[in-house]
Amino acid sequence: MQKIMMSGKIHRARLTGCELDYEGSLEIDLDLLDAAGILPYEKILVVNRENGSRLETYAIPGARGSKTFCLNGPAAKLGSVGDCVTIIAFSIFEPAEAKNLAPRVIVLDADNNIIMRKGSLTI
Repeated sequence: MQKIMMSGKIHRARLTGCELDYEGSLEIDLDLLDAAGILPYEKILVVNRENGSRLETYAIPGARGSKTFCLNGPAAKLGSVGDCVTIIAFSIFEPAEAKNLAPRVIVLDADNNIIMRKGSLTI
């Protein structure tokens, strides 16, 4: 048996854009993806604190240092610029690995600067 576990999380990100005329996904600053241990094009869950919406999509790489979080395509209707969202990535682990998992978590301020780092994705 395998376990699906959180492997990376970006907590309290602020949406910087919502572009309906795009094929879909969430654009995220590559520096912030790296810090959270989330890969470009990895499946993610996006939870919007402002309206309670939850959506599954994938992370697309944004420009390094841009602090970008842009909902694209139909997902853009699930948020507004300035909304506070949490982005979670999950991975599959063997139970022995899952017991020792230390997922990477970054917490952001209102300007999408990292104010806290937790975990190391150590297994």
